[in-house]
Amino acid sequence: MLNAVEPGTEIPIHRHPAKDESFVVLRGKVRSTTYNDDGSVLESVVLCAAEGRYGVDIPKGVWHKLVSLESGSVVFECKEGLFVEHEVEGILEVKSAK
Repeated sequence: MLNAVEPGTEIPIHRHPAKDESFVVLRGKVRSTTYNDDGSVLESVVLCAAEGRYGVDIPKGVWHKLVSLESGSVVFECKEGLFVEHEVEGILEVKSAK
């Protein structure tokens, strides 16, 4: 699937329990971030084809999100099977410390 995203577009933190997922940036710049179960950042990488950082593979069960950093960004998203919308338990809610 192709995702055309503009700054301010954020795919919320989620995971796929049974599917790996790959992102390849075709144009522009996006940030891919992975998280531990407690919401702490595992890894954060800026993908930008012009700078030679093309993509990431996200293993099944790993919390992740994608954020657009540049106007006109296009990302190829690939995972096995049909598109299935996330259920509430597939979204990680990170509670901020007070």
